[in-house]
Amino acid sequence: MTSDDLPIGRRVASWRVRRSMTQQMLADRLHRSKSWVDKIERGARTLDRYSVIQELAHVLRVDPEVLLGQPPSTPAGTPDGVDDIRAALARYDIPRAPHQPSDELRRQVGHAWLTYQHAHYGQLVRVVPGLLDAAQGARSAELLVQAYRITSSLLVKLGEANLGWLAADRAMTAAGDDPLLAAAATISVGQALRAQDRDRLALAALLPAADRVLPPPTQSGDHEVSGALGDQSARKPHDHGVEGEGDHRGRAVGGTLLVQAALAAAGCGEHRRADELTDRAAGVAASLRGYDDTHRTGFGPVAVEVARVLVAVRRGDADEALQRHLAVVRREGWRRLPAEYRGAYLVDVARAYLQMGDLRGAARALVDADNVAPAEVRCRPLARTVIVDVARVQPAPAGVARLATLVGLTR
Repeated sequence: MTSDDLPIGRRVASWRVRRSMTQQMLADRLHRSKSWVDKIERGARTLDRYSVIQELAHVLRVDPEVLLGQPPSTPAGTPDGVDDIRAALARYDIPRAPHQPSDELRRQVGHAWLTYQHAHYGQLVRVVPGLLDAAQGARSAELLVQAYRITSSLLVKLGEANLGWLAADRAMTAAGDDPLLAAAATISVGQALRAQDRDRLALAALLPAADRVLPPPTQSGDHEVSGALGDQSARKPHDHGVEGEGDHRGRAVGGTLLVQAALAAAGCGEHRRADELTDRAAGVAASLRGYDDTHRTGFGPVAVEVARVLVAVRRGDADEALQRHLAVVRREGWRRLPAEYRGAYLVDVARAYLQMGDLRGAARALVDADNVAPAEVRCRPLARTVIVDVARVQPAPAGVARLATLVGLTR
C-alpha cells in the first residue's frame, strides 16, 4: 500500500511520528484531547471538515493535500495572459508573403490541441499568442482554422465568451469555401454563443451547418445510418458539401454539430427538438467504425449519451439526468473522452445533484471533476458558482471546502 492509499488517520499518525510528537503533544497543540487524536489515527472518528484538516496540517507542517493523499494543488483562478491573446487577435500586420505550412507548425497545433484536451489551460494561455502569429503567417486555411478554434475554446472556458466568439468568427472567415473546415469552425461559433446564453442564435448557426455535411435524416427512425448506406448517386455532388468525404471525419463534425444544436435547443426550452437532435446524433455515432479525429471533436456514442444527460439537466429533469449519468460513467468509452470533456461534464452533473437537493452528490461530482481535470474546476467561473452553492452547507463536505479555499471563496 502506497502512502496515497493510506486512510487519512494513518497519514496523520505517520506525520506525527516524523515530527517526533506523541499523541499527547499533538493533542495539546490542537487544543484537543489525546483520545480525540487516537480515534482520528485509528479511523474511529471521521475527518470530514476541511478546516480541521487544515488545522492538523498546520501543526504537522505539511500541506493539507498531503494528508488527503492528493497531488500538490493546481493554482486556482483565471490564468494570466488573456490580454496577450486579445492583443494577438487585434494584430492585423500579418506578413503578406505566403509561406508553406511546416511540419513544425502542424506539430505545434497538435500539441496545443492535446494541451487543451488535458485541460492545461495555464500552459495553453502562454502558447496561444505565438501559435496565432505562426498560423496567420503560414497562410494555411486548415492550420489557421484549428488555431482559431483552439483559441475560441480556451477563451470560452476562461469566461471570455465575447472574445471567444471573435476567434470563432475568425475561424469561419479562414475556412473560406471549404465546407468541412467551415463546419468545424461552426462548432466553435455555437459553443461561444451558447456560453453567452444566446442559444437561439447558436441553434440557427449549428443546425444548417450539420445539414450541409450530413446525409438528410430519414423517416424510418434510423436517422443517419440508412441515409449513409443508401444510393449515393441520388445526391448531387454539391448537396452536402463533403461528397467524396462521406468518411468519418465529416460525420464526426456533423455529429458534434447536432450535439451542440441539441444543447442549444434545450437552452431555448425546445426540449422535444433537443431529444430529436440527440437521437439523430446517435444515428451518426452508430455509423462510425473508427476514425481519425482530425478536427478534435471527441464525437462518438458516449459523447451522445453525455449530451442526453446535459439535455435532461437543462430541462430540469434531474432524476433522469442522474440515472443516465450513472450509466454513462460505466461505459467502456467514458475514460477515452478527453479530460477536459469529462471534467466539464462532471461540473454539469454537480448542478443536477444540486437541483435534487443532494449536496453530497454534488460534492462528489465536483471532487471527481477536480481529480480528472483540476483546471475545469479551479479556473472556470462557471464551476465557482457551483462550488459556492455546495459549500453553503455547514459543515461543508471536506473535498468541496478544500476547493472553496483553493479558488478563494472562503472568508
